[in-house]
Formats: sequence, structure tokens, C-alpha cells
Amino acid sequence: MDTIKKSPSLLLVVLAFAAVYLIWGSTYFFIEMAVKDISPMILGAIRFIIAGLILMGWVAIKGERIWDKRALKPAMISGLLMLFLGNGAVIWAEQFLPSSFVAIFLASAPLWFLLLDKVSWQQNFSNKFTLIGVAIGLLGVIALFYEKVMATGYQQSLVALIILCIANISWSMGSLFSKYKVKNTSVSVSSAWQMLAAGLAFIITGIFNGEVTEMEWAQIPAKAWMAVAYLIVFGSIIGYSAYVFLLSVRSATQVSTYAYVNPLVAVLLGVLINHDRLTAMQLGGLAVILCSVFFINLAKKSQLKMKARLKVLP
Repeated sequence: MDTIKKSPSLLLVVLAFAAVYLIWGSTYFFIEMAVKDISPMILGAIRFIIAGLILMGWVAIKGERIWDKRALKPAMISGLLMLFLGNGAVIWAEQFLPSSFVAIFLASAPLWFLLLDKVSWQQNFSNKFTLIGVAIGLLGVIALFYEKVMATGYQQSLVALIILCIANISWSMGSLFSKYKVKNTSVSVSSAWQMLAAGLAFIITGIFNGEVTEMEWAQIPAKAWMAVAYLIVFGSIIGYSAYVFLLSVRSATQVSTYAYVNPLVAVLLGVLINHDRLTAMQLGGLAVILCSVFFINLAKKSQLKMKARLKVLP
């Protein structure tokens, strides 16, 4: 595992980005599908406990080291920040807001990564391509956000929007904590502990707010269980593990570009499955967002070229 962290294959990195870009974009849709029939805390508990146990069983079979106090605590803290607070807020908000709208709103994540990643401030704020990419991405998000609000009148959902802001900040903080504090442990082991910690927090919260006792399990339709299964296998085991892996081998700013692509996937799913109408403003905003991803990745390439030149210099 240490070898992978030091020099991961290009194919593995590309596949991981594909998982984070495409799979996570679809999870918003499946969360909305599931939360219609399963309460938020129960949904989070089922998703992350099952995914965490499956992943933990897998690493145990592989013979990886599971019990490591130095790695366990940071992994659990980052899991609570990202999965319980960050993803939990998304689940809760999707009771009131469409999945495509939530994905669009959360596309401001790269801005929070830039502001909170103190370790990389000098590198990020000195690179013109990074700043251009983030600025362009936010313009695209603003276009999508403005049109969505004006068209559907979600001004009244102020509490849900505030919760989503908290989710964005918490997710960014947890991601940076995972990147800099979770060391000397495999990506799979770290992901498993993060999921189990979040799942336990969901259960405890569900007990205190009454969701556990009020849940009518027999009334949950097969469609909701299918959505949960998708979230467990693709969203958590594959997508989240790929995300944690990318944090260990790429800059947080570059990894955070998923937040610009996810709205595209979420909106397209809404059009294809829910028959949402895709307007000219949305098409333009999505095009702008994709341009921002190009500039942020261009920044990474320019940094690598600069490092290569410095190594060549006598």
C-alpha cells in the first residue's frame, strides 16, 4: 500500500477520478430516491455501517493491519466530519430540495478547500490557473443556482441551504484532516473506520430524535432498498474509497474538482429519469463548470513541470 501512495499508476488515478466524478454525481439522485421512504439518520446508518463492515471484512481477508490506535482516531474524526456531518446534512436537505439542486449548491466545495487548506495556501494562491479555474467554476455554479432558485422558488428553504453550507465546510475540513492527519494506514482500512464511525453517529442521533422507534420498516418499498444498495456498493465502497485514495496522492484542490462535475451528472440524471427540463442557462453553466475543471487540472500540470525544471537546474 505504501508503494501505491508513493507512485500510483496513471490508470488507477484515472479510474479513481472517474468513480468520484461519475458515481458521486449519481448518488444525489439515489439519496433523494431513498430518503422519500427512509428517514435521514436511518438511511445514513444503514449505508455506512453495512459498507464499513463489508470493507473491513475485505481488508481483514487481505491480511491488512486493522487495529492501529495512531491511525484509528484520525480516521474516525475525518469520518465524522465528512460522512456524518457532511453527507448527513445532504441526506437531510434532500427531504426538501431536489437532488440536482443540492449537487449544484455543493459545487462551491473547491472554494472552501482553497480557503481552509492552509498548508497549500502559498502554492494555491500563487498559481493563476487554479484561481482562474475556481473563479470560472463559481460563475457556472452561480448561473445554475440563480436559475434554479428563480424558476422554482426555493427562497423559502433557507434552513436547508444553511445546512448545506455547513455540509460543505464540514466535508472540506474532514477531507483536509484525512489528507494531512491520516497516515501510515491503507486507504481501505481508513475508509472502513470512517464509515463505521459515521454509521455509529447516525444510529445514536436516530435514537435520540426518535427516528429509530418511529421507522415503519414494512412500509419501505423495494425501490428505496435498491437505492440504498446502490449507495452502499457504488457510492460508499467504490466511490468513497476512491476519494480517500485520491486525497493521499493528489492535491486537495485538484481532487475537489469532483464538485464541479457532480452537478452535471445529477442534472443529466434528472433530465433522463425524472424528465426535468434542461434550459439554455443550465447548459451554459455546465459548460463553464467543465472549463473550470480544465484550468484546475492545468494548474497541476504547470506545478509538475516547474518541479521538474527545478530538479534539472544545477
